[in-house]
Amino acid sequence: MRHEGSVSSAPDDGTAREEPEWDPPARARPTVADRPRPRVDLTALFGLASGGWAWSTAVHAAVAMGTSFGLAAALAGPQVGTLAALGSMTVLYEKFTPYSYRAVALALVGLGFVASVGVGSLASLTPWTAAAAIGAVAGVATWLCQALRVDKPGPLFFVLVCAISTIAPGGLSGVPLHAGLAALGAAIGWVVSMALAPIRSRHPENRAVAGAFRSLANLLRAIGTPEVDHVQHDASIAVAEAWRIVQLAQTRGYRDTATAARLRALLRWASDIHLAATDVSMSRTETLPPEVATFADGLAESVGKPWLCPDPSALEESRAGMRPRSLEAGLYRRLSRAAQTAGRAEHTGEGQGLELQETRNPSLGTALRTSLSRESLIMPTALRMGITVALAGLVGIALGFDRFYWISITACSVLQGGNVVLTTNRATQRTLGTLLGVGVAAALLASQPPLPAIIALVAGFQGAAQLVIKRNFFYGSILLTPMALILAHTAAPQPVDDIAVSRMVDTLLGALAGTLGALLLWRRTAAARLPQLINDVLDTARRAVTAVLDPDVSPTAERRYRLRRDLRAALVSLRSVYDSAIGDVPRADNTQPLWPVVVATQRVGYLALAMLADENFPTASQITLQRLERAFHELTAALRERRTPRLGALPRLVDYPRINMELRALSSAMRTAVARDQRAAALEQEHRARREHRRARAEPDADL
Repeated sequence: MRHEGSVSSAPDDGTAREEPEWDPPARARPTVADRPRPRVDLTALFGLASGGWAWSTAVHAAVAMGTSFGLAAALAGPQVGTLAALGSMTVLYEKFTPYSYRAVALALVGLGFVASVGVGSLASLTPWTAAAAIGAVAGVATWLCQALRVDKPGPLFFVLVCAISTIAPGGLSGVPLHAGLAALGAAIGWVVSMALAPIRSRHPENRAVAGAFRSLANLLRAIGTPEVDHVQHDASIAVAEAWRIVQLAQTRGYRDTATAARLRALLRWASDIHLAATDVSMSRTETLPPEVATFADGLAESVGKPWLCPDPSALEESRAGMRPRSLEAGLYRRLSRAAQTAGRAEHTGEGQGLELQETRNPSLGTALRTSLSRESLIMPTALRMGITVALAGLVGIALGFDRFYWISITACSVLQGGNVVLTTNRATQRTLGTLLGVGVAAALLASQPPLPAIIALVAGFQGAAQLVIKRNFFYGSILLTPMALILAHTAAPQPVDDIAVSRMVDTLLGALAGTLGALLLWRRTAAARLPQLINDVLDTARRAVTAVLDPDVSPTAERRYRLRRDLRAALVSLRSVYDSAIGDVPRADNTQPLWPVVVATQRVGYLALAMLADENFPTASQITLQRLERAFHELTAALRERRTPRLGALPRLVDYPRINMELRALSSAMRTAVARDQRAAALEQEHRARREHRRARAEPDADL
């Protein structure tokens, strides 16, 4: 994909662009993968997610926590020093963004922590105002984090900082001190996060591009298997995220260098390989030779270490005997030419790979305005978070709980799951993890450790929690609970037994409140947005296909870039919203039958992306374009009106027959979904009639 801050010229080093590759119509359509099935089971609760351990994050978190807590305790005392320890959690944000962007983003996160401390300290006059303030911070932090694409831990630590500041000693007169200590901790977190910038200044970008190639290796392994649709989505996310990271790094003075051009050229090859693999996956029902995926893994290793690049001729044997213009041969050629670029420490093409289609990121105002639109899921999510957290705390106060803030913190933590199933999983993990963690914390606090030991324990638990929490929230909760309890006990000392019992009860109530919030507030929002997102993908795909096939006007490089950017974003959004909707139990009636529709829509979108990738694509006649546009309009109108599409005969696209195949599959899937909706409606009407009949018979004066 030539994306998102992408290169406008060919990434290869002065070589001519290869001829377009056409295949005859595919005889078989690849099997549709099973739909996602989120569950609450033992594997989801206690199993480890794939991926490595977060050693770097763990070390950074422990160093930042220990340094900030120890320095603040020495300067202002351990009670208020806990605010500096919490402020140091800025180190957990923006872990994968370029250092130039991270420096500004972490400063803003630090300001957010200081503002949260100020709000909590000002609202500490009464428990009622404190609970309302914690809820407000939760809602606003959720909105800003999602609108500005701030990854996890998201709003959680803003809420934790605000909650602890409501019990810190000093009252209103202590607000400047509290804010200053939080700023000190945030500054230490900033320094720790940026510490490696002078040593490996381009590591975040290299890691993102390498991750894109690894996701492509997984996609190449999945071709010919039923899982290809799922892996394709993962690969698309990885490539899009890599473009975002590389785009953020294009600062003045760097973007015109040969090193920056090499990285953009590699990512352009990753995009083109992704789309070539898409073409192959839709025309092949057998798996690829294993050395193809191994070659892509080698490209990932060579992003930051060119000397590890695989031999560009290593795939010659796999390509032997293929037609030169076959899709599979084209995929192998792209892999080999990507290796030629990866094997050089710098981009050697004269001027190629240096020009950007887009050099600025969307402004903060644009991002915030977009999040407030009716189509966005951000505002319902933020309102759900703020209302649930505030009500959880207020109900806790009404029930007589002195430490109501733990109820609010727990509710915020479990609501980060996103949908009902994931929220239920996190609530269970949080509850069980807290029960075990409270026992550990009570045993440690009962021994009355000295301040140096407390600092070491807090730093150790923080580091250990960050090491495992990405792979399983349950194990992370076991380690986070002692850290949070020790900090809370240090800020406001209380009997250990009371803290332990109260913490367990508060956690149960908070987990229940978070689950109820997910069930009762805007639960069907994702399912309601799904049909419109399908139409958005189809509309963007229609514009892309007709732009490529138009015989009169050839799309400019800028228009191709805009279409590819918009279509890629729409595809990623569609699948993400479906995954969220399918986990909202009880599920919306129209979610499950739409899975084949979603898959066919995705395939149409990716095929349109592949057409945009080729600047020499053959055009079609105006009559063919009109018939194709009518087919797209009929599909979107049928989905909007929830009726069976009347597609009719599709125009013959000799050069790209898979578009027609997927449009027919989409029409068939929509017909099936509509039929299931009609049957479900008929059954519901029948059940309603039976209930009314039984109610009438039960009345003594019923006229039957």
